[in-house]
Amino acid sequence: MATIFTAWQDVQKRIAKAAAASQRESSAITLLAVSKTFPSEAIRELYSNGQRSFGENYVQELIDKHAALTDCNELIWHFIGPLQSNKTRSVAELADWVHSIDRFKIAERLSAQRPEHLAALNVCIQVNVSGEASKSGISPGECMLLATKICQLPRIKLRGLMCIPEPTQDLTQLARQFTLLRNLQNQLITAGVDLDTLSMGMSGDLETAISEGSTLVRVGTALFGARSYPNISS
Repeated sequence: MATIFTAWQDVQKRIAKAAAASQRESSAITLLAVSKTFPSEAIRELYSNGQRSFGENYVQELIDKHAALTDCNELIWHFIGPLQSNKTRSVAELADWVHSIDRFKIAERLSAQRPEHLAALNVCIQVNVSGEASKSGISPGECMLLATKICQLPRIKLRGLMCIPEPTQDLTQLARQFTLLRNLQNQLITAGVDLDTLSMGMSGDLETAISEGSTLVRVGTALFGARSYPNISS
């Protein structure tokens, strides 16, 4: 039976292979271990083997795991789930990154609530690249205005864009969604917005995402196994 460590090694190999196929350096791609619903002990195990970036979807889980892992002082916390305006304070105080910005109000609250003694909070705008009504994220056409407004806020730093594509076995369709995000980032850079992060790709599609320029892949199931979902408040 595969251990978390061997699963982590396998994912690292997948990233390296995909990067090589695209003539990219694997060191340019961050592996974000999505640890939602898994215990802090699983995070600690990967941390002890060199993994540093971990992603959480639920505010209460972030709070609990942050408290349990205070001795892991190089751990980088990424909040990647939907964020309600009444729960921004804990994320502003505990996270290093937020990937799911899709409203200026959320960015404003994070900026206002980010403690002065901490480095600026890194944020990504979530873009709905599939156009699904059920998906979070802003439309591509709204991205320029939101990016411009976020860049004017103190205590947070806009780093890039994030997407969750529509699941499909059609690799051409999948790649098209990732390409949309990459092209949108290029448009923003051309307009003078300083971005360096494309948060796209998960356990089942990280190779396609890397081929389309991803700089950060969010991997959970391939590392920790299938999830069971307890009744956790976001």
